[in-house]
This record gives sequence, structure tokens and C-alpha cells, in this order.
Amino acid sequence: MGALQAELDAFRAEWARKAPAEAQALIAAQIEALRESGAEQRILAPGAALPDLVLPDANGAARRLHDLAPAVIVFYRGGWCPYCSLTLRAWQKRLPDLAAQGATLVAISPQGPDASLSTAERNALAFPVLSDSEDAAGRAFGVSFALPEPLVALYRRFGHDLEVVNGPAGWRLPMPASFVVGRDRQVVFARVEADYRRRTAPEEAIAALDAALEGAR
Repeated sequence: MGALQAELDAFRAEWARKAPAEAQALIAAQIEALRESGAEQRILAPGAALPDLVLPDANGAARRLHDLAPAVIVFYRGGWCPYCSLTLRAWQKRLPDLAAQGATLVAISPQGPDASLSTAERNALAFPVLSDSEDAAGRAFGVSFALPEPLVALYRRFGHDLEVVNGPAGWRLPMPASFVVGRDRQVVFARVEADYRRRTAPEEAIAALDAALEGAR
């Protein structure tokens, strides 16, 4: 188990001690339903071309994904998700590894630029945090799904009004995912988790990036 997953598991254990059993059962059922739907098998696979998308960053500036390759692209649900914040901070620590390879780290969520800026500032992130409010990237990478009504109601009770935070994307969220793209803008690594409490270890994605860039020399 990597250091990041150990942190996530510790947070999950603490949350489980406090959260209502009904909420825990509902979340577990939704995760299992998403996994059984085959959603994890429908993501952009290694060998595919990087989608040519332009998304606003946290300051509202347009960023073209093609201009950021080689890159590690991380999809997260939003700054309101504590598992996502732990993941983003873990990636922040690995920026020197990516810089040494001339690669970019990119984080994408459906939340708007204002919320993305808050996320970047709160977690002291020094990499592009892009807004996918139209769900264009979520759909292109195959990670987007619609939250079922029972979870929408639960999230509202938790104070997460995603219609406000996400704008047009509303109650669509990405499954947490990591994609590695080489200099030729081709996907060389793709990993997704239907269970948002589990995340790809940064070291695994970085190893795939290193192998791809070494092979291209």
C-alpha cells in the first residue's frame, strides 16, 4: 500500500466512526453499482490519442491539453471532497519528479474556475487546476457519470450543492482517474477507480511516465 492510500484509508476509518450507517450503506451500494455497470472499462485506454480540449484554469485562462504534454492528468471530484484534497496534496509533493522529466501535472474537475481557485489556494497547489464545467473532458476521457437521485439527496444533506459548484455539469462527477500522456500526445497509462476512496498511487503513474519518456528517447 502506498503512502497516499494509507492516508485515504485512515480518513475513511475516522469518517466511518462518525457517519450514519444509512449514509455509509447508500454510498457503498452506489460504488458497487457503478463498478458493476462496467464504467471502469469504458475509460480512454492506453494507445488512444489525447483529446484536443481547451479548458479554463483557476484564473479563467484557456489551457489546451495538447500544449501540456507530456503530462499526468488527474481527475478529481472537487475541492469539497476530502479524499480529493489529500490526493492533490500528495501530487503536489511529486512536482519535482515531473519537472525533472519536463512533464506537466494537470488536475481536472467539473467545478467552476472560482471553486478551482479556492481549491488551488487552500491546498497550495502549483500546477494547473482546470475546470470542466461542461463535462467535455469527463465524457472524452470516459470517466463521467451521473449521481443517482438517492446520492443527490444525501449530498444535499451534507451541504454539497453541486449544481452551484459545477454549473452546467450539475450532478455529473468524474470517477477519480489518472492518465499519463507522452510527448506524442498518446495515452500510455490509464487507471480509474469507481470507489472514490481509492486513488492511483502517484509513484505508479510517475513510473509509467518515466518509462514512456525513456522509450521515446
